[in-house]
Amino acid sequence: MANTAHDTMRRVLRREIAGTIGLITDEHDFHAMRRYRSFTFTDHTTYLQQVEALLKARAGQGNHTTLALFDPEEYADFCAATGLDPEASTSRSRFTAELATTGATIPYEGQPLAALLPALVDEAVRQATWEYATALLTRLGPCPSCGEDIGRAAFSRASDILVRILDTAPPGDRHIVCSVSGPPETLLSVLNADAETDGGTRLDEAETLEFTSVLALGLATRSPGGIVLRASTPRTADRVYGWRLRGGGLEPLTAAEVFDAYCTDVETGELISPEPGVDYGTPPDLGEENTTPGHRH
Repeated sequence: MANTAHDTMRRVLRREIAGTIGLITDEHDFHAMRRYRSFTFTDHTTYLQQVEALLKARAGQGNHTTLALFDPEEYADFCAATGLDPEASTSRSRFTAELATTGATIPYEGQPLAALLPALVDEAVRQATWEYATALLTRLGPCPSCGEDIGRAAFSRASDILVRILDTAPPGDRHIVCSVSGPPETLLSVLNADAETDGGTRLDEAETLEFTSVLALGLATRSPGGIVLRASTPRTADRVYGWRLRGGGLEPLTAAEVFDAYCTDVETGELISPEPGVDYGTPPDLGEENTTPGHRH
């Protein structure tokens, strides 16, 4: 009787323990892991099938699982920095535990693994973009004229601009893209602002933080870029408009400029047919910024 009670308690405790699986999402990373003899999988497809079976089994037992992106290069660096043997399975467990607290993760909620893979990669890219933009903002230091921290001031400006963009946007679901050009590459951030039944707006915290950081970097460094907003409401044409980043501020795009941007193939430069049911227009007035002319961070 005592053993039965202990077994029951252990099963209950297992359901209380959250687990993290470090997932190798593509063939290239999978083959990189095969250099370790202790990594016994030989086929990426079979590996993914086994992971999905494990996820379903854990869910069936009432266990919560999150997925983290397992990067072989980061794993090798982690082992080198900590003195762990990369051949040991316990080292992979230690690395996965580290990912659970510092890396990009998404919860498993019964979705097909085929749908989870791109979502996990997108989350990792979003986190990397935010970390990169934040690092660059931090390096800008204080303003030589007033001493204010340039990165912090730019983030505050970007937050204010985002609020005014949302406040003046049409009702419905808003899809907002911010791009900032600069060495060594263009940063791109997407924010989905979905309308709720009570009239509020639902925002993902991680998306909002990344979007604001990228916009702040463009403002602070006076880099070229732009913002495009698309608002979708049932039974009405989608509205699309935007702004260009210029001189550390926003400049409205004309309807023709927005139309040209949407109807040009970004790879070939050739014109493509306009999307039906879309109204390309000019953006609403965002109001005056509370900044000193010529002294924007």
